[in-house]
Amino acid sequence: MTPPANPRSEALDPADYESAKRMVQSEDPAVRRKVAEHPKTRPELLYFLAADAAAEVRRAIATNAGTPRQADLLLAKDREVMVRQAVARKIARLLPELSADQAMQIERLTVECLETLARDQATEVRGILAEALKDLPNAPHGVINRLARDVELSVCAPVLQHSPILTEEDLTDIIMKGPVRGAMTAIASRQNVSASVADAIARSDDEAAVTALLGNPSAQIREETLDRILDQAPQHEPWHSPLVRRPRLPARAVARLASFVADKLLKVLQDRDDLDPEATRGLVEAVRQRVGQAAAGAAPGLPLGPVDFGEEAVGGAAGPEKPVERPTDKAARLNKEGKLTEKLIEGSMVEGDRGFVMAALAELSQIPLPVVDRIVATHAPRAVTALVWRAGLTMRFARQVQLRLAQIPPKTALNARDGTHYPMTDEEMRWQLEFFGVEEKA
Repeated sequence: MTPPANPRSEALDPADYESAKRMVQSEDPAVRRKVAEHPKTRPELLYFLAADAAAEVRRAIATNAGTPRQADLLLAKDREVMVRQAVARKIARLLPELSADQAMQIERLTVECLETLARDQATEVRGILAEALKDLPNAPHGVINRLARDVELSVCAPVLQHSPILTEEDLTDIIMKGPVRGAMTAIASRQNVSASVADAIARSDDEAAVTALLGNPSAQIREETLDRILDQAPQHEPWHSPLVRRPRLPARAVARLASFVADKLLKVLQDRDDLDPEATRGLVEAVRQRVGQAAAGAAPGLPLGPVDFGEEAVGGAAGPEKPVERPTDKAARLNKEGKLTEKLIEGSMVEGDRGFVMAALAELSQIPLPVVDRIVATHAPRAVTALVWRAGLTMRFARQVQLRLAQIPPKTALNARDGTHYPMTDEEMRWQLEFFGVEEKA
């Protein structure tokens, strides 16, 4: 008996169920692919073809919007990258189009597919998923969170910059755990970066991220955070341009910027028409000092000619004045002179001079200022107490640093043992500092 000939695609219609059943039995992958591609193919046939030997057929199933989610889940684990890529594109495309009823019916399988794809070993698959889900307001939080923490920048960056699913807590946690290089810049470029996230970025020592943050007009940067950035800004030239163009600059920030930015940026400050009178006066005074320094030969490269500030001009006629001393320089000088005492530092803390207090703790503890900043930013009583101990100051003062500088609630702050002694052993405090990479003093 002669076996039946293979069905020919031109003689059969994949929209007809009986024809389609015959076609899926064909030895020709092109015939089977016609069934896999057809929008009216019945779900059971699509599911059957999801295990087809030909990758081109499985890819067609992965692309078909009518494929049941059970089949999509199989294809999300397919051995061929191109098949998994097709599933990623389709699922992400269909997600925002699902009705509430549809979403309820297939949510579990859809999320399982997305979670599988988010764990895919191929960067291309995860990247397709991240790019497709980055703007969706109904994307699964778990999937977005995983993509945001991906080790590849091409995967995590789109989600970190755009996804509305990520919470303030998510972003802060990602920053604190040290994401892949470039990820912090993506976070800093988000619309409406919150004050707490901006603060975490400012503490990160990531020059590119802070540059992006300062250049983001929608980022909410507290004055305290801006002060911290200004403490380090003289050593970070890329920050200068976005700083002088930052909207709503406080008067103190304007004066500090005028003391170190290049001449062309000083002119940008001069040309701003949104500075309040106090900021303008501070700017004039800062320029006076710069001109005085230049006239005395103390600071090469500073402007020698008069600088126009509208009604008031500042020229070389002004005598040399003492330059503004940076907190770190002041702390180093006072320590060398033997005047950097606990009483002096406490007075500065009471007056709200955070920059100098931080610099003083860094000077006395021999810990770099950015590390001191991170320790205080943890709001951890034990870590902050260990920092003060390392600086050689009293436990009474450590209590004040916890309350005033680190803003630790009184109920949580550590108290002195027996009224005066540190409540931890020296070994415990060294162990606390080791978390921040601080080694024992030589």
